[in-house]
Amino acid sequence: MAKSILVLGNSDSGLYDFRKEVLTALMEEGYSVHVSVPDTGYLEKIKALGCVCHETVMERRGMNPAKDLKLFSFYMRLLKQVKPSAVLTYTIKPNIYGCMACRIQKVPYLVNITGLGTALEGGGMLQKMLVFMYRTSIKKAGCVFFQNRANKAFMLEKGCILPGAKTRIIPGSGVNLQQYEPKPYPPKEPVRFVTLIRIMKAKGIDELLTAAEIIHQEYPDTVFELLGAYEKEERDIYEPRIQDLQSRGIVQYYGYRDDVPDFYAHSQAVVHPTYSEGMSNVLLEAAATGRPAIASNIDGIKEICEDGVTGFLFKAKDADSMVNAIRAFLSTPYESRASMGRKARAFVEENFDRRQVVAAYLEEIRELTDGN
Repeated sequence: MAKSILVLGNSDSGLYDFRKEVLTALMEEGYSVHVSVPDTGYLEKIKALGCVCHETVMERRGMNPAKDLKLFSFYMRLLKQVKPSAVLTYTIKPNIYGCMACRIQKVPYLVNITGLGTALEGGGMLQKMLVFMYRTSIKKAGCVFFQNRANKAFMLEKGCILPGAKTRIIPGSGVNLQQYEPKPYPPKEPVRFVTLIRIMKAKGIDELLTAAEIIHQEYPDTVFELLGAYEKEERDIYEPRIQDLQSRGIVQYYGYRDDVPDFYAHSQAVVHPTYSEGMSNVLLEAAATGRPAIASNIDGIKEICEDGVTGFLFKAKDADSMVNAIRAFLSTPYESRASMGRKARAFVEENFDRRQVVAAYLEEIRELTDGN
């Protein structure tokens, strides 16, 4: 009977888009792969890969003790049902509640810190609570994967992991270089910028909309394309503003899209204004396509984008800084912009091939499941 691997996450689309190669590689190794994620329309695609899927009810954001207790209880039941040889967790709630369940039932597990999140970075009582929960849940992990060195340093400093804990820094989820191929650089005019984010404050939407309005006044032919779903708690704040900017020809909003590579292909640069990252999948994909970045100067981005070489960095949460970075890009000669894109592709080829990430997971899972 094949050994089982259980994968816990908070997003079916994220798991399919960025980690399907991991799931496929595990099955090719002979493992039976079970997946626990909420269903937002991608569960059938994950099933089509050959995985056994367990639809999971979860609120990705916020802390509701009653609902989080239900999630923990669900994980406890799921472990008893699947009896996995090892568990691999992604994102905060699966990392905390899934790993707690693994500790109680003595199931080996691996943890991926895909990013700290605003709650953990924000300080105060919520941070203290999350630090305690992380410290409790991931203490016995076979390995803790980090996507950048700053996140690891933070978790060490706060005592979430012990100095002797086994950790590995991997290049985020990497990028599938065969799926995201370099595309011809688009024509000089119009200059199209694309932004792919969840529409919420922590992703920098305020600064982006302000910058788009300023730049459009100075460069009326520029086009700002915005992709991504509204975060439901903040929709009422941002939808009227985006609709107003769209009615004035400043922003073109497309909602959530499956054809993101087509937008990269006709854009001259990707604008990424987020406040925090683990390792930006958006920038990895855009760079693989051969597009420069105009992005926040934060951990998880500056490892991908070299300021003045493969794009321009600006201060996070600062619309004026973003405007100046976009102006710098627009004042750069057309051929130099195209050259930035070629350098971005070469950089991710060397440093962010998704096959490196898959190999790291397989190595740790083999070690964890030997004898189980």
